[in-house]
Amino acid sequence: MSVFDRGKDLMGEHSDKIEELAEQGIDKGEQAAGQRFAGHEEHVGMAADKAREMAEGIDGRTDPAPDARNAPEAGQNG
Repeated sequence: MSVFDRGKDLMGEHSDKIEELAEQGIDKGEQAAGQRFAGHEEHVGMAADKAREMAEGIDGRTDPAPDARNAPEAGQNG
């Protein structure tokens, strides 16, 4: 079993905790960015929403970016 397989297994076992910690980090980041970039709260909120969307798929059970499957890999022309 490779290190990556083991990591993936551990993420699956603890996905709820990982997602919870990711959500807490996103909330803190959103709050800090909102203070730092006053007047741009809408943009900060949109970025935080996108981060939350991505965090929902952290365990591999959901696909947060379905269009990414069709995107060409790095170095390939579309």
